[in-house]
Amino acid sequence: MLYRYLLFVRFALVNIVAVALLVAAYLQGWLDGVLTAYLMELSAVIVLVFLYGLVLCGAKIWRHSVELNEVKAGTPNSRSRAGRYLSHVRGAGAESRTLHAGALRLKLTDRIAGVRHIANSLIFMGLIGTVIGFIIALSGVDPEAMTQVENVTAMVSTLINGMSVAMYTTLVGAVLYVWLNINFRILVSGTVDLITTAIELGETGGGA
Repeated sequence: MLYRYLLFVRFALVNIVAVALLVAAYLQGWLDGVLTAYLMELSAVIVLVFLYGLVLCGAKIWRHSVELNEVKAGTPNSRSRAGRYLSHVRGAGAESRTLHAGALRLKLTDRIAGVRHIANSLIFMGLIGTVIGFIIALSGVDPEAMTQVENVTAMVSTLINGMSVAMYTTLVGAVLYVWLNINFRILVSGTVDLITTAIELGETGGGA
């Protein structure tokens, strides 16, 4: 098998390219606004959630790569989902095989659902940051104080700080959502490949 870990290689290449683009953006100074933004801690929280999701996604992709290699070689691990499925359908009737195939789909799909939820949470966290930013911006606006020149500077400063929180947290959440979602699509394709390969092997009586 020339491409035993093709799924994980795709994951690695996507993230190497993404990190390279991130480094290039940093060197160009495009990230300076994010790194110096008011209440940068909000963006940092989003980044930490993203990193957790990326590590989780990578671990699942590696696990699927290993299981896929074993199933394609006809020697599935008896402790894996695919291995247990093949042991259950060996010698079973058509109705029983159908039930076990459905259970396999549900279990493997449920295994990857957490990554999708984390990716979706990045968008919501970005929107929360947007709301917080607008609250900060509007909290500094006092119509009665605007008639006094010495108060305008403080209000403008608060307004700018609030808008920076709103814009940068939205940007960070959206970009990291796209990044993690691309990796999730790789995980989904590997899950589908694992399911179809295991079911085909079970129907042909392989994996014995």
